[in-house]
Amino acid sequence: MEPYDALDAIDPFAAATRAFHRLAGTLAGAETAVLAHHELEDLIEVQGRELLRLLFQAHLDRRERREREQVEHAGSEPVRGADGKIRPYREPGHSRLLACVFGTVTVGRTAWRGKGMTSVHPADTALSLPARLHSHGLARLAVLEAVRGSYDQVKAAIDRRCGTVMGKRQAEQLVAGAAVDVDSFYRQQVPIPASADTLLVLQFDGKGIVMRPEALRPATLKAHLKQKRAMRTRIAPGEKPNRKRMATLGCVFDANPAVRRPHDIIAPPKGRSGARPARPGPTARAKWLTGSVVHPPEHTIAAAFDQAEARDRDHARTWVVLVDGARHQLGLIEAESARRGIKVSTLLDIVHVSEYVWAAAHAFHRAGTSDAEAWVAGHLTTILHGQAARAATEITAKADSARLRGAKREAADACVRYLTGHLDQLHYDTALASGWPIATGAIEGACRHLIGDRLEITGARWGLAGAEAVLKLRALNDNGDFDAYWRHHLARQHKRLYPSPGQHNYGLTA
Repeated sequence: MEPYDALDAIDPFAAATRAFHRLAGTLAGAETAVLAHHELEDLIEVQGRELLRLLFQAHLDRRERREREQVEHAGSEPVRGADGKIRPYREPGHSRLLACVFGTVTVGRTAWRGKGMTSVHPADTALSLPARLHSHGLARLAVLEAVRGSYDQVKAAIDRRCGTVMGKRQAEQLVAGAAVDVDSFYRQQVPIPASADTLLVLQFDGKGIVMRPEALRPATLKAHLKQKRAMRTRIAPGEKPNRKRMATLGCVFDANPAVRRPHDIIAPPKGRSGARPARPGPTARAKWLTGSVVHPPEHTIAAAFDQAEARDRDHARTWVVLVDGARHQLGLIEAESARRGIKVSTLLDIVHVSEYVWAAAHAFHRAGTSDAEAWVAGHLTTILHGQAARAATEITAKADSARLRGAKREAADACVRYLTGHLDQLHYDTALASGWPIATGAIEGACRHLIGDRLEITGARWGLAGAEAVLKLRALNDNGDFDAYWRHHLARQHKRLYPSPGQHNYGLTA
């Protein structure tokens, strides 16, 4: 007769069963008969969460018991570590804590040991346990909350749902770790194909993020340290520069051509006639965003080109690139397109062009007057007809005849320099006739949404890893790829934490 094992007489689900009966008895009792519905909700939420935690704990206890039984009765099959070496000695009774969405549970498991070797826990592999305390479910919840609001709000939201299972610093670490596989995820994604007559549009822009001093680039940090503070208790006017690190954002989308004319963009000075309403421009679809504050701009530009090339491997579509006119950015785009052997049509954002024209207009006319508006409309119409050089010549002649001096002359000259310096990117006549977009609304909106709405909240100062993670995860979420990415991330995380015995001679990169 086999010796009696007291563990066999214990039902792992007994505690959960008792908790269920207690909750059911409470709800059936006279005390709860007078509660309002919201008070019942609070009661069931708290006690129900504990019931779920006990069910989870019971399942883990049952698995631990089954593991012990298999080890004792099925014989000791060899257990190998990631290094391929056998761990000959078993040691039951080991445990670790796991904070999950229901609370904190204890995971019991058997350790397999070998002299001079790290222990192996097969149960950890079977459960795919995280390296640290918090479960993947808690990490996912932290990420979804972090892309929406501050880390104080993240902690408050998790406390409301799960109880006190995570601190603010721990949430930051989980979010930073959750973003490590974004690049590898997009490298293996296959975008939905489009027809050859569908436009392939790329847009790029940059936006600064307020960083902690140690996260600034060397030149910015040097300027920051040299900057003298007028007051000790707050930043005075003019002291905000040299606190930001530039993030580069890229956007790729498909669009059907939409032919337009200059007066669809700029209304005539006397307004449009009802007989000829403005034609709508191309509509973006299948929009994809990326960005980085850690990597240089060429990294983001290459990532956007990777995405575009995945959509058009044969280079059969028309590629249109829209930028704001930054020389360094234009050079990187030209170098990337040349490296890949892709012909791209580069345009300046018409809104940026109009800002220069408006600044010049105020050198000749008072702001807010109909004369200034008519002056701008006339010159922008000329530019939209593909005659930017003519517009620049006319502005220069006007400034000479008006004998402008000082700031007014500089505004006019700045507009002329901008136009003459980018004549190759001002072929709006070709763009409108071909149905191309001529404004960077998609990437401008992305800058406001991805960075402005989260990374620029009042008082925020970012470390490098945290800013990069939130930026990437917000872009991922905006692309609608979060669920697919999370499955990819968990699969790669499992391989990193529990490599197969034959994997000991190489590492899985992030």
